[in-house]
Amino acid sequence: MHNATDLIQRQLDAYNTKDIDAWLGTYAKDARQFHLHGDCFAEGHAQLRERMLSRFQEPDLHARLLNRLVMGNLVVDKELIIRNLPEGKAEVEMLCIYEIRDGLIQTASFAMTEPRLIGG
Repeated sequence: MHNATDLIQRQLDAYNTKDIDAWLGTYAKDARQFHLHGDCFAEGHAQLRERMLSRFQEPDLHARLLNRLVMGNLVVDKELIIRNLPEGKAEVEMLCIYEIRDGLIQTASFAMTEPRLIGG
């Protein structure tokens, strides 16, 4: 599904440029984010915005796509994320599973490795 790939790439690009409005524009108004096989940690644009605005304050924040699989309305990305944590600059590998409905991300589930501190 070419449109699914384009949507998820727009979401990743907006994440990397820290453009909250463009990032939210890829999500349905009532979208929900989950820990994989776990609890919902954000629901709706207001909670998504609040969560990401603090994340977008991290100066080194960046996601690098390692692999992408598309099956119908599902897109699975494996990414390497650079974060600024209280302990220092770190990287985590993240598995992102997006379900797309009506041209927008409806649900997103995430699994990640423990952060690894990196130099610099």
